Amino acid sequence: MKNTIVSIQWLKENHHDKEVIILDAIQQINQTKVVPEFQGIQIKGARFFDIKNDFSDTTNPLPNTIPSPDAFAKAARKLGINSTSKIIIYDSLGIYSSPRAWWLFQIMGHKNVWVLDGGLPAWAKENLPVEKSAKNDYKMGDFESNFNPKMVNSKEQILNNIDSKEAVLIDARSSDRFYGETEEPRAGLRSGHIPGAINIPYTDLLENGLFLSTEKLATVLPNQEKPLLFSCGSGVTACIDYLAYEIIGSINSKAIYDGSWTEWGQIESLPIE
Repeated sequence: MKNTIVSIQWLKENHHDKEVIILDAIQQINQTKVVPEFQGIQIKGARFFDIKNDFSDTTNPLPNTIPSPDAFAKAARKLGINSTSKIIIYDSLGIYSSPRAWWLFQIMGHKNVWVLDGGLPAWAKENLPVEKSAKNDYKMGDFESNFNPKMVNSKEQILNNIDSKEAVLIDARSSDRFYGETEEPRAGLRSGHIPGAINIPYTDLLENGLFLSTEKLATVLPNQEKPLLFSCGSGVTACIDYLAYEIIGSINSKAIYDGSWTEWGQIESLPIE
């Protein structure tokens, strides 16, 4: 398997593998304003991966920012995750927050991690085993972080790239937000985009809660020779674009601008288009 996505059929066949750990990366509040079709349930045996609290830096005023490697490892061990674990991550919208959780494991050095294509909706619609959502205690795991700083960018690096153009910045927000045709959903943010960025809305990469086929993704995603940087509203849906490039086999170096528009849009001294 490539370290990208798996189908519900794969998970059905490997559900009882003792090394497989299923993580529920649901976000109850999301910027799509879409109400999940399936609520209060989880895939049988899933463990709740709390992006907003346990797996974000809650001391940072920006939302969803990456936690320290030590904090991430501690939270992962508490979920019973080991260095040998095969991690399958899903969310309740099909594909939304699960790629963020996938990226967090990637940046922390754990490569045996995949996103469940279609997530909980695809699983539940096939009448596969689910149970009532619950938080449980698990035998402590031995997960260790091996942080890769090259996979994340700061606003200073993004600012420098405007002039150097060493990398291509991809904004995963909707086109109306990218072009400043609508107000940002978060109060206090300017409208527009970072100079030089290109817009690939994450919704263009999905259909019915699943990723487009590899062939279709290759036609939607522009071929780039430079390193790729990804941004969005708060660092969540940028990971969808990041993962899509991984699916088509892109060998470009990639990084997420973790502060994304929530940071850039509130700092008046930073340029916008």
